[in-house]
Amino acid sequence: MIQDIGTLKFHNEYKKQEPEEKSRILCYRNGETLVKELGDGQIAFPTYKELQRENADTENKSLYELTYLFRIDEVTYFLAPVEVADEFLTEFVWRPVSIFRSAAPKDAAFAGITGYQLWQWYDQRKFCPRCGKKMVKDDVERMMRCPACGEMEYPKISPAVIVAVYKGDQLLLTRYAGRAYKKYALIAGFTEIGETVEETVQREVMEEVGLHVKNLHYYKSQPWSFTSTLLMGFFAEADGEEPIRLDQTELAEAVWCDVSEIPEDDGVSLTREMMQVFKAHVNKKLEFQK
Repeated sequence: MIQDIGTLKFHNEYKKQEPEEKSRILCYRNGETLVKELGDGQIAFPTYKELQRENADTENKSLYELTYLFRIDEVTYFLAPVEVADEFLTEFVWRPVSIFRSAAPKDAAFAGITGYQLWQWYDQRKFCPRCGKKMVKDDVERMMRCPACGEMEYPKISPAVIVAVYKGDQLLLTRYAGRAYKKYALIAGFTEIGETVEETVQREVMEEVGLHVKNLHYYKSQPWSFTSTLLMGFFAEADGEEPIRLDQTELAEAVWCDVSEIPEDDGVSLTREMMQVFKAHVNKKLEFQK
């Protein structure tokens, strides 16, 4: 999955610090990211050394106001204002953040999309939601603080479920309605106020396809920074022989598919990994835990 970066270690604890020459600089605007394309899907981000070199003659020191984000192994990542890219870094180009679904190396893709989640949060927390005054970055933890009323804002993470609904040797596959993503997916939805994730599973399946489910089995979770979401994956068995009743505002299609029709793993999403787990269970004639 997108967060699987091999033996490298992701460190997300906040610690105010200065960039080093090898630090990577992340920059975003309107759903786009700044990268250097190296060929064969390989990408690179600007280093602080490159940023210093290209800004050597400028007197606009605001271009150096970088925000520490996280560290992967010993390489630190910083967020830069968009003006850096508008005036400098001529070897780099703007590309949609969807590039991180397939870009290599995997640690760069994961860093890029995680940085995007944090950029969105910083961009949307410029002013206090309580009194309207300008927020400031806290020096101790990753938090935006209002100096006027004391309001504190932390990064946005929305809990949601992915549900692989099965019936015997068949898996329920869906296609979203009105979205750019047209490939097969699983039932998914956000957890509502006052709701357990198990209740979310049952409600989302009923709302989207009109089915009751039983024998819920938790699989694993995945941070999905494209939508600032923490996904929790469940397998659930269809309860009874009810026909599919499609919510056409959410889905364009929902069909029972044999294992031969299940798409291959994309190496990025929890959805596709769960499809392969179901296929393996069927082929090996295993049962999910009751």
